[in-house]
Formats: sequence, C-alpha cells, structure tokens
Amino acid sequence: MPDTLKVPHTLKVIAIDGPAGSGKSTVARAVAARLGLAYLDTGAMYRAVAFEAMRRGIEPDDEQTVAELSRQLELEVGEKVMVNGTDATVEIRSPEVTRAVSSVAANPAVRKEMVLRQREWAARRGGGVVEGRDIGTVVFPQAPLKVYLTASEDERASRRTKEMLDRDYDRVAADMARRDQIDSTRAASPLTVAADAVELDTTGLDAEAVVDAVMALIAERVPQ
Repeated sequence: MPDTLKVPHTLKVIAIDGPAGSGKSTVARAVAARLGLAYLDTGAMYRAVAFEAMRRGIEPDDEQTVAELSRQLELEVGEKVMVNGTDATVEIRSPEVTRAVSSVAANPAVRKEMVLRQREWAARRGGGVVEGRDIGTVVFPQAPLKVYLTASEDERASRRTKEMLDRDYDRVAADMARRDQIDSTRAASPLTVAADAVELDTTGLDAEAVVDAVMALIAERVPQ
C-alpha cells in the first residue's frame, strides 16, 4: 500500500475543524444528515489507537510501538467504534483516554496512518462530512468548503463538562487548555486554521443555528 493516497479534486468533502468543545462533532453529524452524506469523526480514530495502546499496557508516548500498533489496528468508525472487534464506543471517551490521546495524536507515524485511512474512507464514498483538527489543512486541503469552529474557553469548557457528568468544570477546563496547547504546537499536523477556511464563533449559539450557517456556506460555495 502506498504511503500516500492522491485525493481527487472531485470529492465532495466538507471539512470541519476546531478545538474540543467548539461543537464540531454535533454540527458535522447534523450537516451530514441534512446532506445525506457519510460522516467521519477523525478524533475517534486517534482515541481508538490510544484506547488499544492502554488496553495492551503500552505507554501512549512510546512512539515506535504505538506507531506499529496503529498500522495493525482493525478499526471501524461509524455509529459504533469497533477496535479489533471490540465495541469501544463508550470507552474511547473516558477521562483516561482523553488524557492519553494528545500524545498519540502527536505521533507523526500514527498521523500518517490515520490520514491515509481517512482519505481512503472519503474516496470509497465519493466524499463526506469530515471533522477533526487537521482536515482542512492536511487531510483534505482541496475540500470545496473548510469550516473552522471556535468558541470562548469558558463556553467550550462548560459544554464539555455537561458531556462528562462525572467531572468538574475546573478539571475539564485545565485538561482542555493542556490539550489545546499540545495540539496547536505539535510538529505533526498542528491544530490551525486553514488559510481559506471560514471561521465561525459558536459562542452563545445553539447547534441548530451553527448548522444553518454551515448549510448556507455549502449552498454558496460547494458545487451541486
């Protein structure tokens, strides 16, 4: 298998990036449903690698071992996240995996493997709505629409705290700040805004309003 996959410019990919708590998963899923397109949560892929590494007792920052693990991983990401035949849909969202995933996602070899799989996923489907942290900058730089969602740090932490009922706001806010720092400064595919992305600040907006805004951009910019 080649190390890279050339992605045709004809693919209908809607790229949605942003930090944790910006609303990208909720928005991307809803946009995909409205368009009748497939949806891919690329963050779940990195979480799956972290989950399997922890399950095997491998340290997340053991670059070579985790890289080899990622290449051998049997992974299905959809309504459920299946990792080597195990349903890990719930487990990949655990606090332990959340703390480990930044180290895994910063591994250049892991990113290379996951990007290849993400491009193959879109090629098989003729496109889709794909969300993550490097979709518009690295995975699909030719996407006809790139959206970067953001929100205030307070709002993002509040949203994430509501999703993780067993954790308090201060702990969630600290973990998010740590992950933002790691993700935005890593050498491999850092979290950044693509030059031609449309930035949407979701602070104070409900999901439906953000979805409507993205749909308007699609109608304006994506060839039908």
